[in-house]
Amino acid sequence: MGAEVNELITVHVGNETSITLDVGSTILDLLTHLDKKLVQNVIAAEVNGEEKDLTYALEDADQLELIDSDSAQGRHILRHSTAHVMAQAVTSLWPGAYFAIGPAIEDGFYYDFFLPDGKHFTEADIERIEAEMRKIIAARQPFLREEYEPQEALCIFSDQPFKTEIIENIASTGSSSGEIAAEIATEAAPNASKVSAYRNSEWFVDLCRGPHVPHTGRLGHFKLLKVAGAYWRGDEKKQQLQRIYGTAFESEKMLNEHLNRLLEAERRDHRKLGLELDLFSFPDEIGSGLAVFHPKGGLVRKIMEDYSRMRHEQEGYQFVYSPHITKGDLFEISGHLNWFGENIFPPMEIDGENKYYLKPMNCPFHILIFRSKQRSYRELPLRLFEFGTVYRYEKSGVIHGLTRVRGMTQDDSHIFCTREQMTGELKSILTFVLDLLREFGLNDFYLELSTRPEGKAVGSDQEWEEATTALHDTANAMNIPLVLDEGGGAFYGPKISVQAKDAIGRTWQMSTVQLDFQLPQRFDISYIGSDNTKHRPVMIHRALFGTVERFFGVLLEHYAGALPTWLSPVQVKILPIRDTHEEYCLQLKELLAAEGIRIEYMQAKEPLGARIRQAKLEKIPYILAVGDEDVASGTVGINLRGVKDPIRAVQKEDFIAKIKEDIQKHWSNPTEGFAIDNPSAVRVEKELS
Repeated sequence: MGAEVNELITVHVGNETSITLDVGSTILDLLTHLDKKLVQNVIAAEVNGEEKDLTYALEDADQLELIDSDSAQGRHILRHSTAHVMAQAVTSLWPGAYFAIGPAIEDGFYYDFFLPDGKHFTEADIERIEAEMRKIIAARQPFLREEYEPQEALCIFSDQPFKTEIIENIASTGSSSGEIAAEIATEAAPNASKVSAYRNSEWFVDLCRGPHVPHTGRLGHFKLLKVAGAYWRGDEKKQQLQRIYGTAFESEKMLNEHLNRLLEAERRDHRKLGLELDLFSFPDEIGSGLAVFHPKGGLVRKIMEDYSRMRHEQEGYQFVYSPHITKGDLFEISGHLNWFGENIFPPMEIDGENKYYLKPMNCPFHILIFRSKQRSYRELPLRLFEFGTVYRYEKSGVIHGLTRVRGMTQDDSHIFCTREQMTGELKSILTFVLDLLREFGLNDFYLELSTRPEGKAVGSDQEWEEATTALHDTANAMNIPLVLDEGGGAFYGPKISVQAKDAIGRTWQMSTVQLDFQLPQRFDISYIGSDNTKHRPVMIHRALFGTVERFFGVLLEHYAGALPTWLSPVQVKILPIRDTHEEYCLQLKELLAAEGIRIEYMQAKEPLGARIRQAKLEKIPYILAVGDEDVASGTVGINLRGVKDPIRAVQKEDFIAKIKEDIQKHWSNPTEGFAIDNPSAVRVEKELS
């Protein structure tokens, strides 16, 4: 009787389905038992919380969650499997090539290689690799999981130094760490860790924790994108490798949609737009990650900052300023030298004694302003605000236009309040942050709560729990999706970050709100309470734009350079059709300038069509073409940005009223709602020609 009981097992799929199977049945057997169609969509499963291949043999009482190819987990597995196929293709085309690590990443994958004889990949090589990958995919090679003792694994990978280093790390520590941990797994054995690997041909095997698709035929909707440089383990002191990036999806349709998004992202690249629109540049003489803003870019930045200052003033913030350098003592007290030291520029020695640092943060300066005199509870909440330029010692490999720089200006606020005021201040701050982001045209948000970083935090568990709970409750009250970022907080406290989606669906981290019980203690600041005794204030850190530079770059990409009228450095460009219209155009220019509208005038030295095309390339919201009938009737012809056909014979007073309305309302799309009652409007083809 006992033997008969052991012939069957019962497993549970999701919360409701229980299935009885033969002993030794795999996940693939389960799928066939449930519905043969599932075999086409499911590529792996979570068994008791761990991802497993479809060949995994189930045990009695296992709890399963199926992983479809179009889910986030499924795409991760597809991409990781495609990375393995790419490594197989490269080592086939370049015998003797070393392959390092190849993880799935957001929207794609990469693999790092070192080619023999100092060779380098070219764009033509990308096509060769893709062709070889398609041969491997067509062969429907199975991904077979294998496990080895470390010494056996060292023999198998003896000709692969990067794999050997990984295995030796496992053998010496029993585990792997960092980026490499994402590539391999270790499983407990009586006396040593085992190394897991996957083989998908007689000769190609790769270290990996899995899972993978059942066979290479489940792949195929992929594209290799580019070649870049990389350092082994991300350490610039280690060997330089070549990294091939790619992407993969579950269908050709999803792949093509993604590739189109990439093309659109390239069109919107703020670095390209910055040059085309003459907004900013990064001169080699200054150094990477340090931008200079040209007059038009400087004007946009000024408008952003002026508007932010006005809104902060309305919200009861007080403006302060702090120096760019400080003695190291300040950041010793704050803890930044210890916990943030790798991001701080090396010190400068002044007067042969003191070491001065470029400041990476503004918060210690604001604490000193609070501490400059005895404070009363009647002064709280005290909201200090500064456009403070800070400096981060970023590695060259991570610098990216305005969105990752070494010198940046934070719209930095620090609020000092009582424990009782804390919840109200958090809600007020987050409401203010979201409202202001919406005013700049960002409307699609979710919130991310970052909690205590493991092994890199100060303060008691109770303080962290109180701070995290306060932020969690505040975020929930916003009625915006909230996700958890375990261990992502600063060393002194948890934080909420506002994640905003742009016009093509990409997510950018924008504003941050951090709750801090630690720095007030480290600087021993206090206020006199209503009971006439000293109390410790709570400190809230808040950056709204994040940094002005990064926010500028995000807005440029969000709007594809076509900034809303109120932010455009030039709002109107006036073009006379002929020289005889110049006097009227100059009068019109003075009239618009008197209304505070930013104008450029372009003389009739070139054909009108060429000048209109140039103005459109400059993404001017309103291009006014003026001809004979306009001079006679006091009208203008309007070419609206993004609209093919011009509007003719618009009374200049109506135009001024409309553009002022656009600016006042902060319209993000000046083409919407521009409806002037103008039954007598006519096309003046002769003048346009």
